[in-house]
Amino acid sequence: MQQSASLNLLLDDLEDQGRINDPTEVFSAFTEWAEAGGRPLYPHQAESALEIFSDNHVIATTPTGSGKSLIALAGHLHALAKGERSYYTAPLKALVSEKFFDLVGYFGAENVGMVTGDVSVNAEAPIICATAEILANQALREGNDLDVGCVIMDEFHYYGDPQRGVAWQIPLLELPQAQMVLLSATLGDVSFFVKDLTTRTNRDVAVISDAKRPVPLEMSYTLEATDELIKRLLSEDRYPIYLVHFSQKEALSAANNLLSTPLLNKEQKEAIANELATVKFAPGFGKILNKLLRHGIGIHHAGMLPRYRRLVERLTQQGLLAVVCGTDTLGVGINVPIRTVVFTALTKFDGRRERHLQAREFHQIAGRAGRAGFDTVGYVYAQAPADKIEAHKREQKAEANGKKAKKTVKSNKTDNRVSWTEATFERLCQAEPEKLVSRFTFTHSMFLSVLERKGDPEAHLLKLATDNHDQWHGNNPHLRTLGQIYQSLLTAEVIDYHHEQRNEGAIIDIEVSNDKDEKYPLRFARDIPADFALNQPLSPFALAAMDLLNPDDPSFSLDVISIIEATLEDPRPLLYAQQNEARSTAINEMKAAGWDYDQRMAALEEITWPKPLEDLLDPAFSMFAKANPWVSDEELKPKSVVRYLVENAMTFSELIAHYQIPGAEGVILRYLTDAYRACRQVIPPEYSTDEVQRIVDWLGQLVRSVDSSLLDEWDALASGTAPSTSESADENQELAFGANENGEVPFSANPHKFGKEIRNLLFDLITKMSADRVEKLGDLAIAGWSDDDWDLVLGRYFQDHEEIIIDQEARSATYFEWQRKLETADLLKLWSDLEGIQVGNYELAIQTIVDEDGDYDWAIWALIDREASNEQQRVVVSKLKVATR
Repeated sequence: MQQSASLNLLLDDLEDQGRINDPTEVFSAFTEWAEAGGRPLYPHQAESALEIFSDNHVIATTPTGSGKSLIALAGHLHALAKGERSYYTAPLKALVSEKFFDLVGYFGAENVGMVTGDVSVNAEAPIICATAEILANQALREGNDLDVGCVIMDEFHYYGDPQRGVAWQIPLLELPQAQMVLLSATLGDVSFFVKDLTTRTNRDVAVISDAKRPVPLEMSYTLEATDELIKRLLSEDRYPIYLVHFSQKEALSAANNLLSTPLLNKEQKEAIANELATVKFAPGFGKILNKLLRHGIGIHHAGMLPRYRRLVERLTQQGLLAVVCGTDTLGVGINVPIRTVVFTALTKFDGRRERHLQAREFHQIAGRAGRAGFDTVGYVYAQAPADKIEAHKREQKAEANGKKAKKTVKSNKTDNRVSWTEATFERLCQAEPEKLVSRFTFTHSMFLSVLERKGDPEAHLLKLATDNHDQWHGNNPHLRTLGQIYQSLLTAEVIDYHHEQRNEGAIIDIEVSNDKDEKYPLRFARDIPADFALNQPLSPFALAAMDLLNPDDPSFSLDVISIIEATLEDPRPLLYAQQNEARSTAINEMKAAGWDYDQRMAALEEITWPKPLEDLLDPAFSMFAKANPWVSDEELKPKSVVRYLVENAMTFSELIAHYQIPGAEGVILRYLTDAYRACRQVIPPEYSTDEVQRIVDWLGQLVRSVDSSLLDEWDALASGTAPSTSESADENQELAFGANENGEVPFSANPHKFGKEIRNLLFDLITKMSADRVEKLGDLAIAGWSDDDWDLVLGRYFQDHEEIIIDQEARSATYFEWQRKLETADLLKLWSDLEGIQVGNYELAIQTIVDEDGDYDWAIWALIDREASNEQQRVVVSKLKVATR
């Protein structure tokens, strides 16, 4: 139906004919345009459009596949015809960018812009696509003065999201001048919104709730086992089938179980093989997915690489896959023709507890069955719990044999699992989505955004705290939060309050004197960053923290990266894997050191994933937050992901394989992409040394070699061009940092890995020294040292001290020094015999031994042969000294 800028041309024609100022004429032209494009408006679409062109608010509960997009187009067209600006908001950046390109096709590139926090394209255009948070921030800052005539909020059920819902509420509170078009398939009772919008805006509200699904649904509860159910659905031509699971692990397990079930004929398998002929699958999950796809089985969840997800979606759209095993990502953002949805469970773990699905969750997923233009009926099944299915199979088997099935003896054991029955399913089928609950809350950034607007900010803050969608009959917690935020900003000297200008009835009562001649008493005391409320609120801290680093420190470049990493969201599957590895290593070390069980278990509680610079950044962040209270709502999260890859000369695939987390590829790739973006956007030139830039450039290339789609999309959106839909990685192979074109990494080419290997070797010596393992030390044959040499040294050490400390603190970089440029005179102070030593080919590592008294008077000096280390791909020590300083 879409034609190049067809709606923009429609407006041009109406203007030429002098009809553009008559909403009735524009509405008629819109309906004719839709019909001419082969998609005449459904009754609910026509009713919604008529209300929009009548300047009324519209709340439309539109079932999935019933054409929300055309209702949204009517809103944009009406605003554009009146010379007003319109906004389209969605919860996901992917949906925002998809809608951006759709609207460009309808209205022309010059009329459509996009703002997501990551990118800003044509931000002054009359049609803006944005995330909900972007519009909320603009609404707080400008309110009535914001240039907006119509706001289309897609997926409005996010209003009830505990973390993000406030972003859907703020425009309703702050933009009374705007016509609101609220869209979702699962709104529930909207009477509150009708009353509230009418009262706030003096504009009528039309509720469109009688939309019929263009493809009706048939709902069934089944006691069939998965393989039996799939076979029957295939025989009845009820595929593609989406098997809904509520964990990635269960989805993958179900897919593997289906490999023994014949799903495709020979011709179908050949068709899939042809489609996969040019697709490159990486080792690990890629190999698993390749095997599944050739059997007609897809996987779909948020942990996958984007190119793999798109491949599954494309093959499903082409009708080549029989089954897709996935998570509830089906509910948002996936646009594939699914004929049948099968719930493998009616319960989910929500992060705190296992519970039954909410009606909204159920209908959001079930509604994906049956797509207009593809199907005449959509099918929804819910399987009974596994124990009920097994019991049913036994009954059937016994009945077939003419016997009575043995009665199942109930176990006294309970696993605290929440179960479900057919009654649960019927209740969900019949239930309306739950009433949306207000999630209003106050944050520092909201407070500061209000201070940027015209008018009396104190009065408006009070209004926001008391006149929102929460209904408090007693103490209002928002007033308490408002007072706490005010006090923290005042203490930090971010704001001033001029008591002599205080109005009667003001809620803030504090003596503050200032001689600035301003109209209102509450105002900024100093400048704050322009982007304090955007996607990276910790970026100003990252910039400030750079000053804490020493550019001459060998770890400077990695420390710069670690500061950036501390401001990013955690890729939790990887961090948990790192924690498990760190604990396993620590257990082995503690056992070797003779620690008893209780000591080991107590120490284990303190061990987590690597957190570089934590001791430096945590107190710095506390001080920064006192002076910049808006970051108090954020959390600093030190971690080592990019740093770990560099220090260990690892590729992406090697990282995934090392930690055995193939299901988290997508999560980790998104993290690395975000890290690359942040490095490019945040690191200032004075800190972007050649080595830092080497790491950033390498990171960008690594991401592209794994899956270029995320960076391609970012670059494309930044330039306003459509992103590629490629399902392949770049032709270049994954390379570790410092690797040559053959993928080999000489130690000297990656000083970070080289340094880490040296530190590990020296601390291994210290660990064995701590346990007095003379024979183990002698077996290492480092620099020709024998058992007798180590016995002599340890005897001298333990005359001075009783213990060698080997805890996390002792392992830290504080006690390690690495000298890469040496002078002969310095080495002669350590060793009198330097025959055959060409100083330029050697490096010196010094590891301080931590004793129980904190004297730090013993150390290890190791002279490292760089060329020999490169040749042997291990640290080669030519000379060793263990002595007092």
